[in-house]
Amino acid sequence: MPESDKTRIFVTGATGYIGGSVLSALLSHPRATSFQITVLIRSPEKVELFNSVGVVAVVGSNQDLEKLTEHARDSDVVLACADADDLQAARAILLGLKKRYDETGRVPILIHTSGTGVFIDDAAGNYATDNIYSDLDILMIESLPKTQPHREVDIEIVAAGEKGYVRTYIILPSTIYGIANTSLVKLGIQNPYSKQIPKLIKASIDRKQGGVVGKGLNLWPNIHIDDTATLYTTVFDAAVKGPGEAGHGREGFYFGANGEHCVGRISEVIAELLYEMKVGESPEPTVFTEEELRKYFGGPYLGSNSRVRAERAKLIGWNPVHTVDSLWASLKLETEAMPEIQNI
Repeated sequence: MPESDKTRIFVTGATGYIGGSVLSALLSHPRATSFQITVLIRSPEKVELFNSVGVVAVVGSNQDLEKLTEHARDSDVVLACADADDLQAARAILLGLKKRYDETGRVPILIHTSGTGVFIDDAAGNYATDNIYSDLDILMIESLPKTQPHREVDIEIVAAGEKGYVRTYIILPSTIYGIANTSLVKLGIQNPYSKQIPKLIKASIDRKQGGVVGKGLNLWPNIHIDDTATLYTTVFDAAVKGPGEAGHGREGFYFGANGEHCVGRISEVIAELLYEMKVGESPEPTVFTEEELRKYFGGPYLGSNSRVRAERAKLIGWNPVHTVDSLWASLKLETEAMPEIQNI
Protein backbone atom coordinates (compact mmCIF):
# COMPACT_ATOMS: atom_id res chain seq x y z
CA MET A 1 0.00 0.00 0.00
CA PRO A 2 1.38 3.47 -0.88
CA GLU A 3 2.43 5.45 2.19
CA SER A 4 0.00 8.22 1.23
CA ASP A 5 -2.94 5.80 1.55
CA LYS A 6 -2.06 4.56 5.02
CA THR A 7 -3.87 5.61 8.19
CA ARG A 8 -1.46 7.84 10.05
CA ILE A 9 -1.60 7.18 13.80
CA PHE A 10 0.15 9.07 16.59
CA VAL A 11 0.37 7.49 20.06
CA THR A 12 1.50 9.13 23.30
CA GLY A 13 2.36 7.05 26.35
CA ALA A 14 3.51 4.15 24.17
CA THR A 15 5.98 2.80 26.74
CA GLY A 16 3.35 2.86 29.48
CA TYR A 17 1.05 0.17 30.80
CA ILE A 18 -2.00 1.36 28.84
CA GLY A 19 -0.34 2.93 25.82
CA GLY A 20 2.00 -0.01 25.24
CA SER A 21 -0.87 -2.47 25.42
CA VAL A 22 -2.90 -0.38 22.97
CA LEU A 23 0.05 -0.05 20.60
CA SER A 24 0.68 -3.82 20.74
CA ALA A 25 -2.97 -4.40 19.86
CA LEU A 26 -2.63 -2.05 16.88
CA LEU A 27 0.51 -3.86 15.72
CA SER A 28 -1.39 -7.16 15.68
CA HIS A 29 -4.53 -5.60 14.18
CA PRO A 30 -5.88 -7.31 11.02
CA ARG A 31 -5.24 -4.05 9.13
CA ALA A 32 -1.86 -3.32 10.71
CA THR A 33 -0.11 -3.14 7.35
CA SER A 34 -2.33 -0.18 6.46
CA PHE A 35 -1.18 1.80 9.52
CA GLN A 36 1.71 4.21 9.74
CA ILE A 37 2.36 4.60 13.47
CA THR A 38 4.44 7.25 15.21
CA VAL A 39 5.02 7.31 18.97
CA LEU A 40 6.43 9.91 21.35
CA ILE A 41 8.87 8.41 23.87
CA ARG A 42 11.27 9.80 26.47
CA SER A 43 14.09 7.28 26.08
CA PRO A 44 16.43 7.62 23.05
CA GLU A 45 17.73 4.08 23.62
CA LYS A 46 14.28 2.66 22.80
CA VAL A 47 14.03 4.28 19.36
CA GLU A 48 15.67 1.41 17.48
CA LEU A 49 13.55 -1.17 19.28
CA PHE A 50 10.37 0.60 18.20
CA ASN A 51 11.77 0.90 14.69
CA SER A 52 12.33 -2.89 14.70
CA VAL A 53 8.55 -3.46 14.90
CA GLY A 54 7.77 -0.89 12.22
CA VAL A 55 6.99 2.06 14.49
CA VAL A 56 8.50 5.51 14.07
CA ALA A 57 9.70 6.76 17.46
CA VAL A 58 10.19 10.44 18.24
CA VAL A 59 12.05 11.43 21.40
CA GLY A 60 10.09 13.83 23.56
CA SER A 61 7.42 14.10 26.24
CA ASN A 62 4.08 15.73 26.99
CA GLN A 63 6.02 18.86 27.90
CA ASP A 64 7.20 19.20 24.28
CA LEU A 65 4.06 20.99 23.16
CA GLU A 66 5.38 21.90 19.72
CA LYS A 67 6.16 18.25 19.00
CA LEU A 68 2.66 17.22 20.12
CA THR A 69 1.12 19.80 17.80
CA GLU A 70 3.40 18.87 14.89
CA HIS A 71 2.71 15.15 15.03
CA ALA A 72 -1.01 15.57 15.69
CA ARG A 73 -1.10 17.81 12.62
CA ASP A 74 0.37 14.95 10.57
CA SER A 75 -2.09 12.32 11.87
CA ASP A 76 -5.48 10.91 10.98
CA VAL A 77 -5.84 9.42 14.47
CA VAL A 78 -4.25 10.41 17.77
CA LEU A 79 -4.37 8.03 20.72
CA ALA A 80 -3.47 10.00 23.86
CA CYS A 81 -2.45 7.46 26.49
CA ALA A 82 -0.15 9.53 28.68
CA ASP A 83 -1.27 11.95 31.42
CA ALA A 84 -5.06 12.24 31.70
CA ASP A 85 -4.75 15.55 33.57
CA ASP A 86 -2.28 17.39 31.33
CA LEU A 87 -4.42 20.21 29.97
CA GLN A 88 -1.58 21.89 28.08
CA ALA A 89 -0.69 18.66 26.28
CA ALA A 90 -4.35 18.12 25.36
CA ARG A 91 -4.56 21.66 23.98
CA ALA A 92 -1.36 21.16 21.97
CA ILE A 93 -2.77 17.98 20.41
CA LEU A 94 -6.09 19.67 19.64
CA LEU A 95 -4.24 22.58 18.03
CA GLY A 96 -2.43 20.16 15.73
CA LEU A 97 -5.64 18.37 14.83
CA LYS A 98 -7.35 21.67 14.02
CA LYS A 99 -4.45 22.57 11.75
CA ARG A 100 -4.88 19.23 9.99
CA TYR A 101 -8.57 19.90 9.48
CA ASP A 102 -7.94 23.45 8.22
CA GLU A 103 -5.30 22.22 5.77
CA THR A 104 -7.00 19.07 4.47
CA GLY A 105 -10.72 19.53 5.09
CA ARG A 106 -10.77 16.04 6.65
CA VAL A 107 -11.88 15.57 10.24
CA PRO A 108 -9.20 13.76 12.27
CA ILE A 109 -9.89 11.55 15.30
CA LEU A 110 -8.76 11.91 18.91
CA ILE A 111 -9.08 8.97 21.31
CA HIS A 112 -8.19 10.36 24.73
CA THR A 113 -7.53 8.50 27.97
CA SER A 114 -9.37 9.72 31.05
CA GLY A 115 -10.52 7.48 33.90
CA THR A 116 -13.41 6.61 36.18
CA GLY A 117 -11.55 8.52 38.89
CA VAL A 118 -13.61 11.43 37.59
CA PHE A 119 -16.48 10.05 39.70
CA ILE A 120 -14.69 9.79 43.05
CA ASP A 121 -16.23 10.96 46.30
CA ASP A 122 -14.81 11.61 49.77
CA ALA A 123 -15.95 8.36 51.39
CA ALA A 124 -12.51 7.77 52.94
CA GLY A 125 -13.30 4.05 52.91
CA ASN A 126 -16.17 4.42 55.35
CA TYR A 127 -19.15 3.66 53.11
CA ALA A 128 -20.26 2.36 49.71
CA THR A 129 -22.18 4.83 47.58
CA ASP A 130 -25.40 4.09 45.71
CA ASN A 131 -24.44 6.50 42.90
CA ILE A 132 -23.75 4.56 39.71
CA TYR A 133 -22.82 6.33 36.47
CA SER A 134 -23.68 4.98 33.01
CA ASP A 135 -21.71 6.11 29.98
CA LEU A 136 -25.05 6.41 28.17
CA ASP A 137 -26.27 9.02 30.67
CA ILE A 138 -24.71 12.17 29.22
CA LEU A 139 -26.51 14.60 31.51
CA MET A 140 -25.27 12.76 34.59
CA ILE A 141 -21.69 12.96 33.30
CA GLU A 142 -22.11 16.63 32.44
CA SER A 143 -23.34 17.34 35.97
CA LEU A 144 -19.85 16.60 37.32
CA PRO A 145 -18.03 19.68 38.61
CA LYS A 146 -14.91 20.85 36.82
CA THR A 147 -12.95 20.23 40.01
CA GLN A 148 -13.23 16.44 39.72
CA PRO A 149 -10.06 14.61 38.58
CA HIS A 150 -9.67 14.51 34.77
CA ARG A 151 -12.81 16.61 34.29
CA GLU A 152 -11.18 19.84 33.12
CA VAL A 153 -9.37 18.06 30.29
CA ASP A 154 -12.46 16.02 29.37
CA ILE A 155 -14.54 19.21 29.07
CA GLU A 156 -11.97 20.81 26.76
CA ILE A 157 -11.85 17.75 24.52
CA VAL A 158 -15.63 17.46 24.25
CA ALA A 159 -15.85 21.17 23.41
CA ALA A 160 -13.37 20.68 20.57
CA GLY A 161 -15.41 17.75 19.28
CA GLU A 162 -18.56 19.83 19.31
CA LYS A 163 -16.84 22.48 17.16
CA GLY A 164 -16.55 19.91 14.38
CA TYR A 165 -12.86 20.04 13.49
CA VAL A 166 -12.10 16.80 15.31
CA ARG A 167 -14.09 13.72 16.33
CA THR A 168 -13.39 13.00 19.98
CA TYR A 169 -13.73 9.77 21.91
CA ILE A 170 -12.85 9.62 25.61
CA ILE A 171 -12.03 6.26 27.20
CA LEU A 172 -12.31 6.00 30.98
CA PRO A 173 -10.61 2.87 32.33
CA SER A 174 -11.29 1.96 35.95
CA THR A 175 -8.96 -0.06 38.19
CA ILE A 176 -6.81 -1.80 35.60
CA TYR A 177 -5.18 -5.03 36.76
CA GLY A 178 -3.08 -7.86 35.40
CA ILE A 179 0.57 -7.96 34.34
CA ALA A 180 0.80 -7.01 30.68
CA ASN A 181 2.36 -9.67 28.47
CA THR A 182 2.58 -7.92 25.13
CA SER A 183 5.10 -7.97 22.32
CA LEU A 184 6.47 -4.65 23.60
CA VAL A 185 6.91 -6.00 27.13
CA LYS A 186 8.90 -8.88 25.67
CA LEU A 187 11.10 -6.34 23.87
CA GLY A 188 11.69 -4.56 27.16
CA ILE A 189 10.15 -1.26 26.04
CA GLN A 190 6.81 -1.28 27.88
CA ASN A 191 5.99 -1.04 31.57
CA PRO A 192 3.98 -4.21 32.34
CA TYR A 193 2.50 -3.02 35.64
CA SER A 194 -0.54 -1.00 36.62
CA LYS A 195 -0.43 1.76 39.23
CA GLN A 196 -3.32 1.43 41.66
CA ILE A 197 -2.94 -2.09 43.07
CA PRO A 198 0.89 -2.11 42.92
CA LYS A 199 0.90 1.16 44.88
CA LEU A 200 -1.14 -0.51 47.61
CA ILE A 201 1.18 -3.52 47.60
CA LYS A 202 4.32 -1.37 47.76
CA ALA A 203 2.90 0.71 50.60
CA SER A 204 2.02 -2.42 52.53
CA ILE A 205 5.50 -3.86 52.02
CA ASP A 206 7.13 -0.61 53.12
CA ARG A 207 5.11 -0.47 56.36
CA LYS A 208 5.55 -4.25 56.79
CA GLN A 209 1.82 -4.70 57.12
CA GLY A 210 -1.17 -4.76 54.78
CA GLY A 211 -3.08 -1.48 54.95
CA VAL A 212 -6.65 -0.35 54.40
CA VAL A 213 -8.29 3.07 54.07
CA GLY A 214 -10.89 3.60 56.77
CA LYS A 215 -13.34 0.72 57.00
CA GLY A 216 -12.51 -0.43 53.47
CA LEU A 217 -16.16 -0.35 52.41
CA ASN A 218 -15.77 1.73 49.25
CA LEU A 219 -16.40 0.22 45.81
CA TRP A 220 -14.55 0.52 42.51
CA PRO A 221 -14.99 -1.02 39.06
CA ASN A 222 -12.20 -3.01 37.46
CA ILE A 223 -10.93 -4.10 34.05
CA HIS A 224 -8.15 -6.44 32.92
CA ILE A 225 -5.37 -4.87 30.87
CA ASP A 226 -6.14 -7.11 27.87
CA ASP A 227 -9.79 -6.02 27.90
CA THR A 228 -8.60 -2.42 28.17
CA ALA A 229 -6.61 -2.85 24.95
CA THR A 230 -9.59 -4.33 23.10
CA LEU A 231 -11.75 -1.45 24.34
CA TYR A 232 -9.41 0.98 22.59
CA THR A 233 -9.28 -1.03 19.38
CA THR A 234 -13.07 -1.42 19.36
CA VAL A 235 -13.50 2.36 19.62
CA PHE A 236 -10.70 2.89 17.10
CA ASP A 237 -12.33 0.54 14.57
CA ALA A 238 -15.70 2.24 14.90
CA ALA A 239 -14.17 5.72 14.72
CA VAL A 240 -12.23 5.10 11.51
CA LYS A 241 -15.29 3.61 9.82
CA GLY A 242 -17.04 6.95 10.03
CA PRO A 243 -18.86 9.45 12.24
CA GLY A 244 -22.07 7.44 12.36
CA GLU A 245 -20.53 4.26 13.76
CA ALA A 246 -20.08 5.30 17.41
CA GLY A 247 -20.96 8.18 19.69
CA HIS A 248 -18.44 11.02 19.80
CA GLY A 249 -18.22 14.49 21.27
CA ARG A 250 -20.81 14.79 24.04
CA GLU A 251 -21.79 11.18 23.41
CA GLY A 252 -18.22 9.96 23.16
CA PHE A 253 -17.59 8.65 26.69
CA TYR A 254 -16.61 4.97 26.93
CA PHE A 255 -16.17 3.45 30.37
CA GLY A 256 -13.72 0.60 30.84
CA ALA A 257 -15.14 -1.81 33.42
CA ASN A 258 -16.26 -5.42 33.63
CA GLY A 259 -16.64 -6.03 37.33
CA GLU A 260 -16.74 -4.32 40.71
CA HIS A 261 -14.83 -4.90 43.92
CA CYS A 262 -14.74 -3.73 47.49
CA VAL A 263 -11.39 -1.98 47.88
CA GLY A 264 -11.11 -3.22 51.45
CA ARG A 265 -11.19 -6.80 50.22
CA ILE A 266 -8.11 -6.12 48.09
CA SER A 267 -6.41 -4.81 51.23
CA GLU A 268 -7.37 -8.01 53.06
CA VAL A 269 -6.01 -10.31 50.35
CA ILE A 270 -2.73 -8.37 50.15
CA ALA A 271 -2.37 -8.50 53.94
CA GLU A 272 -2.94 -12.26 53.88
CA LEU A 273 -0.40 -12.75 51.08
CA LEU A 274 2.27 -10.64 52.77
CA TYR A 275 1.72 -12.50 56.04
CA GLU A 276 2.19 -15.81 54.23
CA MET A 277 5.39 -14.43 52.69
CA LYS A 278 6.59 -13.40 56.18
CA VAL A 279 6.60 -9.75 55.14
CA GLY A 280 3.48 -8.64 57.00
CA GLU A 281 3.10 -8.84 60.74
CA SER A 282 -0.59 -9.85 60.62
CA PRO A 283 -3.01 -11.33 58.06
CA GLU A 284 -5.45 -8.53 58.95
CA PRO A 285 -4.87 -5.11 57.36
CA THR A 286 -4.45 -2.12 59.63
CA VAL A 287 -5.83 1.33 58.89
CA PHE A 288 -3.51 3.75 57.07
CA THR A 289 -2.88 6.91 59.05
CA GLU A 290 -3.47 10.28 57.39
CA GLU A 291 0.28 10.72 57.18
CA GLU A 292 0.64 7.35 55.43
CA LEU A 293 -2.13 8.20 52.97
CA ARG A 294 -0.27 11.37 52.02
CA LYS A 295 3.07 9.55 51.85
CA TYR A 296 1.98 6.59 49.75
CA PHE A 297 -1.00 7.86 47.74
CA GLY A 298 -0.95 11.64 47.90
CA GLY A 299 -4.18 11.66 49.92
CA PRO A 300 -7.29 9.55 50.64
CA TYR A 301 -8.02 8.78 46.94
CA LEU A 302 -7.84 5.03 47.60
CA GLY A 303 -10.81 5.33 49.96
CA SER A 304 -13.16 6.84 47.38
CA ASN A 305 -16.07 5.26 45.57
CA SER A 306 -16.32 5.11 41.80
CA ARG A 307 -19.21 3.05 40.44
CA VAL A 308 -20.06 2.73 36.75
CA ARG A 309 -21.90 0.73 34.11
CA ALA A 310 -19.84 0.35 30.94
CA GLU A 311 -22.56 0.13 28.30
CA ARG A 312 -21.65 2.29 25.32
CA ALA A 313 -18.71 0.26 24.01
CA LYS A 314 -20.73 -2.95 24.14
CA LEU A 315 -23.16 -1.39 21.69
CA ILE A 316 -20.34 -1.26 19.12
CA GLY A 317 -19.02 -4.75 19.73
CA TRP A 318 -16.70 -4.61 22.73
CA ASN A 319 -16.73 -7.99 24.44
CA PRO A 320 -14.59 -8.09 27.59
CA VAL A 321 -13.73 -11.60 28.71
CA HIS A 322 -12.19 -11.13 32.17
CA THR A 323 -14.48 -10.90 35.20
CA VAL A 324 -13.80 -9.86 38.77
CA ASP A 325 -12.62 -13.44 39.43
CA SER A 326 -9.57 -12.61 37.30
CA LEU A 327 -8.85 -9.67 39.58
CA TRP A 328 -8.70 -11.84 42.68
CA ALA A 329 -6.53 -14.39 40.86
CA SER A 330 -4.11 -11.64 39.79
CA LEU A 331 -3.29 -10.35 43.26
CA LYS A 332 -0.86 -13.15 44.16
CA LEU A 333 1.05 -12.69 40.89
CA GLU A 334 1.12 -8.91 41.30
CA THR A 335 2.40 -9.21 44.87
CA GLU A 336 5.07 -11.78 44.02
CA ALA A 337 6.24 -9.61 41.11
CA MET A 338 7.14 -6.68 43.35
CA PRO A 339 10.92 -6.11 43.33
CA GLU A 340 10.68 -5.39 47.05
CA ILE A 341 9.42 -8.96 47.54
CA GLN A 342 11.93 -10.52 45.13
CA ASN A 343 14.85 -8.88 46.93
CA ILE A 344 13.92 -10.20 50.38
